[in-house]
Amino acid sequence: MNISQLETLLTISKTMSFRKAGELLNLTQPAVSAQIKSLEEEFNTILIDRNQPVTLTEHGQVFLDHAERMLSIVDDLKQRLSDLNDNPQGHIILGTTASIAVQVLPRVLSYFQNQYPLIKTTIHTMPSSQVMTSVDNGSVDIGITYLTEKNTNISSSILYYDTFELIVSPENPLSQYDFITMDQLQHVPMIMLAPDTLGRRFVDQICKDCNLTPNIIMELSSSEEVKRMVEINLGAAIVSKLAIEQERKLGTIKIIRVEELVATHPVGVVYKSGRYINSAMQQFLSDLKGMPEYQFMNAE
Repeated sequence: MNISQLETLLTISKTMSFRKAGELLNLTQPAVSAQIKSLEEEFNTILIDRNQPVTLTEHGQVFLDHAERMLSIVDDLKQRLSDLNDNPQGHIILGTTASIAVQVLPRVLSYFQNQYPLIKTTIHTMPSSQVMTSVDNGSVDIGITYLTEKNTNISSSILYYDTFELIVSPENPLSQYDFITMDQLQHVPMIMLAPDTLGRRFVDQICKDCNLTPNIIMELSSSEEVKRMVEINLGAAIVSKLAIEQERKLGTIKIIRVEELVATHPVGVVYKSGRYINSAMQQFLSDLKGMPEYQFMNAE
C-alpha cells in the first residue's frame, strides 16, 4: 500500500468514475484500475462495485474512512516540514570560549533569536582546545573557536581573523612604551592563560622561538579573568585583541605593540562532518557564515 493508491481510492469515491479519477490524477484508466486491484489483493477484499455508477462497497467505505485519516496525517506532516523550512525551530548547543561567548555571541544571538524565536540555544564555555573535541564527540552541536587544529571529522568555515596583544594597566611601568620586543618581557610579571588554551600555546611557542622564559606569576582559565588581573596592575598579559576592545575604549588597559605577535589567527564555526543538520542548525550556520567580518569585530 502506498499514498498514491489511497489518493486514487479517494478520488474514485468523489468522481464515481475510473476515467474521471484518472484525468484528475493524470493517470491512465488502466493505471487507476491496477492501483485499486493491488489494494484489493493486498487486503483480500473488494473495495469498489464496478457497476455504473462506480461506488464503494461496504468494505471500501470502511477502508476509505481510514485512508482519509492517513492522508490527513500525511498532509499535516508535509505542512509541519514546510513550517520547519519557513520557521526553523529546535535546540542548538553551542560550544565556545568564555571570551567569544562574552564578546561575539551576544551580537550574533540577539539578531538570530529575534528572527527565529522558536530556536532555543544553550551555550557551553570551555577552553579553546576543547571546542573541537566537544564537537567531535557530539556533546555540542556547533563550535566557535580558533581554527588552528586539523580534524578530518570536522567541517569548518572562517568567520573572522583575530590577533593577540600585549596588555598592561596604565599604571604599569611598561605603559610608557607603544612598542617593545619579546626580549623586554624577560623579567616582567606575566599573567597567562591556562596551558590547555590555544592562546597560551601560541604564546608558549613565541617564547620558545625567542628563547624567552616568561616570569609567570598567575595562570587563569579565561581572558575575562586575565583582564581583571591586568586592570588592577598585577602583571602584563597577552590576550585576544577582540576580547579587550571594551577595556581599551574605557582606558582601563593599554595595548603595547610587539613585533612577534603580528600573526593573525582564523576564528571560525565548526561542526561534525556527515551528521544530520536539523533546520535550526541549518539556519544558524547559514546566518553565521553570511555575517561580514566587521560584525564580529565591532564591539559596539
